[in-house]
Amino acid sequence: MSTKMKYIIFIVVGIVAATLFYNKVFIPKHTFKIVHPTKGDLNKEIFGIGEVGAKNIYAITAQTGGKIVQINTDEGKWVKKGDLLVAIDSIDLPKLIEEAKMSVYKAKSELKATQKELDSLRSQKSLAKKTYERYKKLKEKAFVSQAEYDKAKADFDTVSANMKATQARINSSKTEVVRLKKALEALHVKLSRYKIYAPVDGYVIAKEAEVAQSVLPTQPILKIVEPQTVWIQAYVDEKISGDVKVGQRAVITLRSQSNKKLEGYVSRIVAQSDAVTQEREVDVSFYAVPTPFYINEQAEVLITTQTLKNVIKIPAYLIVYKDKKAGVWIEKEGHAHFLHVNITDITDKEAAVKNLDTTLRLLVPDKTKKSLSEGMRIYK
Repeated sequence: MSTKMKYIIFIVVGIVAATLFYNKVFIPKHTFKIVHPTKGDLNKEIFGIGEVGAKNIYAITAQTGGKIVQINTDEGKWVKKGDLLVAIDSIDLPKLIEEAKMSVYKAKSELKATQKELDSLRSQKSLAKKTYERYKKLKEKAFVSQAEYDKAKADFDTVSANMKATQARINSSKTEVVRLKKALEALHVKLSRYKIYAPVDGYVIAKEAEVAQSVLPTQPILKIVEPQTVWIQAYVDEKISGDVKVGQRAVITLRSQSNKKLEGYVSRIVAQSDAVTQEREVDVSFYAVPTPFYINEQAEVLITTQTLKNVIKIPAYLIVYKDKKAGVWIEKEGHAHFLHVNITDITDKEAAVKNLDTTLRLLVPDKTKKSLSEGMRIYK
């Protein structure tokens, strides 16, 4: 092959390589994605992370010591208010209650007998009074002796005294009946403490004891959560927590449902911040509690603290700084130009600006492409 032919081949290869480089490397490096400003509402949002909790979690505890003989539910089960949850061995209380009932019955019977005795004494008193009054008149006319008069008077006085004694016994019997009834009621109350019922409708979230286990008074056995009080106990940096208000809208993301956004609202703000983390607890309630839910599950919240209506907005990632001035890169007549922007508000996703319109062609910076510079050629 001649030298001339070699040069020709070398030139052709160079031209092909230059063409490929221009089309496959140079032009792609100068080709940027174009976006336009949009007009709409801008939500200022605060991010928080926390876990699923609840305002009302009921600890079901033993009211008296003893051995558990029955547990009628388990973790994750739904219970209704009034359902029997736990039964503890009441030992001899039922026998004591039967004995107390018999004592009450006996006291009532004795009271009735004493009242009947009082009724009999009333009849005797009426007769003795008539006899005494008759003998008194006869004595005044000297028709009866002093001894007969004294006997009639003594009989009347004796019946009156017996009536007073019987009335005292009746009063004592009534008191005894009341005392025995109170003792019986106390035994019933004590017996009721050996059975534990559900205080509300809800889910059992913890089971902390087993059948045949001996428990002490106030020892936890179950925990029940009231579903409608389930919320997210989120934590927000103290520096930005001042913008959070009760009632503000929030979006909740649960770890178990990361692709689903749940609607909620701020229902409580704890007044005191954590002394160590400098975070404030913000409780976010659900508009509709998801089922199933898992207490202590990790969750994220995005709280909307303010909504700017009908503003020009751009993606926050488009904002760059040049000579300490914020601006964006725009494409005009095939070249890149830096344009200063007047930012009125900004979030981690979007920024509201004043001096842009929706017709501008905004360049999206790309680290994989050539760095944007003033007047740089832009290919479409």
